[in-house]
Amino acid sequence: MMAVALDSRGRVLASRKRSTRPGLGPEGVTRRVAGAVRTLLNELGKKSKRVQGVGIGAPGTVDPETGVVLYAPNLEWQEHPLAKRLSQLLGLPVTLDNDVNGGAVGEHALGSGQGARNLVAIFVGTGIGGGVILDNRLYHGSCGGAGEVGHIKIMANGPLCGCGRKGCAEGLASRTAMERDMRRAVDSGRTSLVPAIMARLGRERMTSRVIEEALQAGDPLMEEILERAQNSLGLLVASLVNLLDPDCVVIGGGIADRLKDRFLEPIRTTADRHILRAPHLEPVRILPSRLADHAGAVGAAVLAWNRLAGVHPGDS
Repeated sequence: MMAVALDSRGRVLASRKRSTRPGLGPEGVTRRVAGAVRTLLNELGKKSKRVQGVGIGAPGTVDPETGVVLYAPNLEWQEHPLAKRLSQLLGLPVTLDNDVNGGAVGEHALGSGQGARNLVAIFVGTGIGGGVILDNRLYHGSCGGAGEVGHIKIMANGPLCGCGRKGCAEGLASRTAMERDMRRAVDSGRTSLVPAIMARLGRERMTSRVIEEALQAGDPLMEEILERAQNSLGLLVASLVNLLDPDCVVIGGGIADRLKDRFLEPIRTTADRHILRAPHLEPVRILPSRLADHAGAVGAAVLAWNRLAGVHPGDS
């Protein structure tokens, strides 16, 4: 989890990162969140008295109006009143939304998407999540599930995704999917530097740093797997642009933040080939996240600020 203290000008005054520890259950994790916030308040000193509210982005399906996490499979939560419980622990009003929605709002309000009227944000990590801004307002959809871009079908009968279906973008292009492809290739006899790099760094998973080091060493298998993922992400971007016609698409997440243009440029190239747009118009901007790790927490703070100011919380 990432916590930030944000002032009214959008400046990050302090930040704190700590493990979530989902095994503690809903109440235990909620107390850890409260502890992270209290740590920031202590760091702010006298300024902490001016803190007016808290915003939180939670994984899974949430109800922003009631502040309830309806279903968070990675945390094994159902119907957890996170906003109410956190407000009781902190004595402050709490605004809740989905974590990746927060990232989209953060990039739109204070990051790469500033000035865009319509924006799609895609965050690539262990999974793939997204958020949609339409007419300067966060779009939730009819049931609060808008932005599940990782489960758009890219390949009929493709690899199995964590959701249990085949051919999803997440099952083709997330870091989890790339690690699966790497392990299968190595198990089948192909050579790669990745296992040795993971062992040297003490990593059990193929992290973004492992990917970067393998690419820097010219590992052919890593380059091949990354290229496939980038092609799938380019198709995903093109599909979203053709559907929503945004001003820009912002791509973030650990891999994008670490590899920067090496990650984005092939995605742009593939997307441009498949986007249907009048030739006399400016091309859609496909941009890296500016807020990086802070995007979700900053966006949650913006949503809380808007609610406290009497603005529709989805505006950014």
